[in-house]
Amino acid sequence: MPHSDPYRAFLRSASAAQWKRIKPRRRAAVATPLFSIHSKRSVGVGEIPDLVALADWCRACGIGIIQLLPLNDVGFTFTPYDAESAFALEPMYLSIEAIGPAAKPFAKELERLRLQFPRGGAFHRPVKQAKLDILRKIYHAGFSGRHPRFERFRKAHSAWLEPYTAFKVLKERFGGAAWEAWPDEYRDARTGFVRAAEEEADRMRFHAWLQWQLCEQMSAAREACASRGVLLMGDLPFLVSRDSADVWASPLLFKLDLAAGAPPDLCFAKGQKWGMPPYAWERIAADGYRMLGAKLRYAERFYDLFRIDHFVGFFRLWSIPLGEEGDRGFFEPADERTWEEHGRRILDVILANTGMLPCAEDLGTVPECSYKVLSEYALPGMDVQRWTKTGWDHFDFKAPGEYRANSIATASTHDVTPLAAWWEFEAGTVDEVAVRRRCADHGLSFPAVSARLFDPARSAAHGRLRWRNQLRDFRALPALLERPEHEVGDWIDLFRSTFDEREKFWRYAGLAGEPERTASPRLIAAALGALAETRSVFTSQLLQDLLALGPVAPSGEALWDFRINFPGTTGPKNWALVMPVGLEEMMELPLNRTLLELHRRTGRA
Repeated sequence: MPHSDPYRAFLRSASAAQWKRIKPRRRAAVATPLFSIHSKRSVGVGEIPDLVALADWCRACGIGIIQLLPLNDVGFTFTPYDAESAFALEPMYLSIEAIGPAAKPFAKELERLRLQFPRGGAFHRPVKQAKLDILRKIYHAGFSGRHPRFERFRKAHSAWLEPYTAFKVLKERFGGAAWEAWPDEYRDARTGFVRAAEEEADRMRFHAWLQWQLCEQMSAAREACASRGVLLMGDLPFLVSRDSADVWASPLLFKLDLAAGAPPDLCFAKGQKWGMPPYAWERIAADGYRMLGAKLRYAERFYDLFRIDHFVGFFRLWSIPLGEEGDRGFFEPADERTWEEHGRRILDVILANTGMLPCAEDLGTVPECSYKVLSEYALPGMDVQRWTKTGWDHFDFKAPGEYRANSIATASTHDVTPLAAWWEFEAGTVDEVAVRRRCADHGLSFPAVSARLFDPARSAAHGRLRWRNQLRDFRALPALLERPEHEVGDWIDLFRSTFDEREKFWRYAGLAGEPERTASPRLIAAALGALAETRSVFTSQLLQDLLALGPVAPSGEALWDFRINFPGTTGPKNWALVMPVGLEEMMELPLNRTLLELHRRTGRA
């Protein structure tokens, strides 16, 4: 399909310098956490050199960008967006083998680890500890003395590296306890750092050495990917953990009486409370945005682009008192008239401090100024296929030509079900929690409403309610709800946006006949094809959505768990997804040719 060039205008925007570095042209991306992929050389979890093997697969498929989840150090919680540092990388991803000659004496131990933690399993905690044990031995055997390149790294990054390494050794000393529970003399970073430096100098140096090794491997991986024509998109968490080196070292830059989150919406009826403290932007501005600038300049060693998680928080952030639930928060700043200028100021700082192209995760409850600013700055936002619909008059899926040119078109995100699971379990349904809340708001009985509106035989799976087939006209809702029409407008909108969603999506994807119940490769190919045709400068698809084109992805009920995160929950299924095939096997998949042809046809290869 021929396309005009709506991207030339990007070179006249505030982000022109960033676009010039990568060139404003159509590209396809694959999105995956590093912990989800694996090769024959990796140990228990995906490792940094595996990115190069993934880049080889991308070349075979006409894909030009690898989009990653955050690689920041997460301690032993393994929650990527709740990092212990805005700078430090996660040691679990280090390849011991890639350290080089210093690792050779430990080759047998490494092979035992490969047998103990075979690829294809989720071994985050035990494999990290086992690798750290070997890494300490390598450090003491070959690096505990002075090493010129290592010493240059320590000196160049001392501003963040010294408080981070002190935080790490003190956290180990106090059994993993949060810094707010440490003894007074350590809880205060000014005295805590001095004591750590006096008492734990070598252990601090070990953590600095780990970060040096991570920097070396990530820099090499980026260079190798670039030689294959593949860019790396990082993900820099908008917030850091309350229990992080950044908050411990600079508590005045954070509002510790509050927790960040998101207000209630159609996906999360109770809102979200993430726990990370909001920034004290006034103090950060008074400090010259030094922490933000330094974080960007360091990340630029590893990435060509980066995703701004919760971009809308730049304009205003849903902030919740510590003792309250997620729906009991408020926006900061409170004055909506200040939101646009607040976001612009932060974006200007970002663009002045990095050559990486920022990409915005502008999902959830989005203020109008966000779309305006992204368009003006020519920064890509996210157009998620299942939510990108026309206005309140029809609720049709937008045609490819109606997508924003400055956007990343995607079928799914790491926080939602992959495309096949959405089709089988969620398309055409509503969330039971949202219906219960709506009943409470209207003074209605949920059992009575459920019996009248929803089909119990088809509404058992995963808290989703399916409308009764007989209910085909929204004008019947006032009588069924026993309320006048002007009081049930939200119910009418809910019905009209979801009742015939499957039929509308089937037609949008260009398929004939009756919609299939299961997500066949035919449906997946049609949906991905529609995304590739969009005006969006980039498309980015989850690896599991691409694998659904072939016979390697799970089917049936297992589809529901074939996802990266279940927001609002904790448990072993979160952040533990492992791909069903290794990188070597992926090179031989028939779907590679299908993807290559798709990306060539749509000008993305």
